[in-house]
Amino acid sequence: MGFGEIFRMNRIRADSALTQALRSRWDAEATTFVFPWGHMIPSLEDVIRITGLRVYGRPVSGYTYPCYHDLAQRLLELPVERRSSLVPRVPLQESLGLFDVGKGAGESEDEHLDRLVRVSRRELASEPGAQADLDLRRFLVLFPGRLLFATRGDAVHCRFQPLLEDLSEVGGYAWGAAFLAHQFDSLGASERQTSTSGFFPFLQVWAYLHLPALGRGDLTRPGLVPIARRWDSRRYSCNLGDQLERLQEAIDSYPYLDARPYFGRSVWLHALNLVLPLHLYLNHRSLGLRQSAVEFSVRDRFRRPGRSFQGLHDTTDWRERAKEQIDNWERRGKAVKSDATTDDAYFQAYALKYGGKVYKSARHQVDVAGEVASLRALLYSAIQDREAAQRQTAELIDMYFCAQRRELERVRSTGAGGASSSRAARGSSSLLKAQLAGAVLRAEEAQRHLEERERDLRLTMEHAMDLQGQRDQLQGEVQTTQSERDQLRIRAETAEAQVAKATKELEALWVQRSPVDRG
Repeated sequence: MGFGEIFRMNRIRADSALTQALRSRWDAEATTFVFPWGHMIPSLEDVIRITGLRVYGRPVSGYTYPCYHDLAQRLLELPVERRSSLVPRVPLQESLGLFDVGKGAGESEDEHLDRLVRVSRRELASEPGAQADLDLRRFLVLFPGRLLFATRGDAVHCRFQPLLEDLSEVGGYAWGAAFLAHQFDSLGASERQTSTSGFFPFLQVWAYLHLPALGRGDLTRPGLVPIARRWDSRRYSCNLGDQLERLQEAIDSYPYLDARPYFGRSVWLHALNLVLPLHLYLNHRSLGLRQSAVEFSVRDRFRRPGRSFQGLHDTTDWRERAKEQIDNWERRGKAVKSDATTDDAYFQAYALKYGGKVYKSARHQVDVAGEVASLRALLYSAIQDREAAQRQTAELIDMYFCAQRRELERVRSTGAGGASSSRAARGSSSLLKAQLAGAVLRAEEAQRHLEERERDLRLTMEHAMDLQGQRDQLQGEVQTTQSERDQLRIRAETAEAQVAKATKELEALWVQRSPVDRG
């Protein structure tokens, strides 16, 4: 069915600071991460490389219902409350032989898992047949519902149950694409949530691969597949808040975009009522292309009405409601191409849209207008252009020397041909030398121009940083002045209160004295 690879994964420790740092940078409208250097997005290639889940085949689409009671009774033989979409977790686990899932005192992780396997094998059918199919359906409801497509809460949702009726068809669905849609949806949940539901190892390993300078993972088992099997999460002794602040600062100051090639197609992802776009056209630079200026996305119309899956929505055939997007999947989306020769226009539009919001650490919060963000992005672009020019120059020089060696060998091999062949060889060599020398000069001139541009951008950015520092200082002085004013106001209010209190005490004493004393 295509789930075998993901079961080979090792246990991996949850890195809450990393997932929170990534969540804080997710743009739900564009369905992509927003970093100081531009957009980045997990792709279908990331899914298959990291988890091994299938990313091709039929879209995971079909009917969703307001109630799954009758279907659960028929396919799972488990109780589901009337007008409900949820299977209680405990009866579902017990039907698979997982009665006591807690780890015993003094029991290691491996001993715990071995015990669960032994107990479960005693309960599950060992021969093909109706009981084995029933066990498999129960397991397939538990596995996506509590691991791949997990939501908050203890119960397990039944929404994939209709797709499990014919077990021979289950392996034909693109479960990896549905998984990616669920990841996008979880990242776009309410900002009040401090964690990400779903299969957290995917996001962690994606960050290990594409943002290695953060140093959050250890490559302990190189060469294993899927890639998630290679990594362990590092342990940190400091508290979650300190880790999160350090991560935000590390991302804000990340030295470069560590781009790797993706599959290179923008496409719609399907997981029943989740129909979300994979906006790979925002990530030309991840494909080794120049990023052309694009029109940034607005919120799409296929957002589910609620996040608890307990709402009593109408029966919906998503193959009909999302027919255009399913056709897009079956056409394999649209290839991402770019004719741009520079990223400048994209970075200027990017800085204009997001400004200082690309920064999350406290030190960068004052860049409200995004001046430094824009300059830093343009500097990244200039550095990439300069490095490309350097590579081109080096290639031309290598070509020149290789051509010279070939020409010298040819002359030596034909040396007995006389003076005419020697003159022809010298003429050919001179022409080739002139052509290559001209190409090298042009490349070096372009490189010098780019170095000057990079130097100007660095100076401008340093000036902007100086201005930002001065603004920070002025804001600090304003805050200090405001604080002093607040203190003076509090002292004045305290003095007034003391005067009022003394006046009341004097009035009370005056009332207590006799008329004679008053006279």
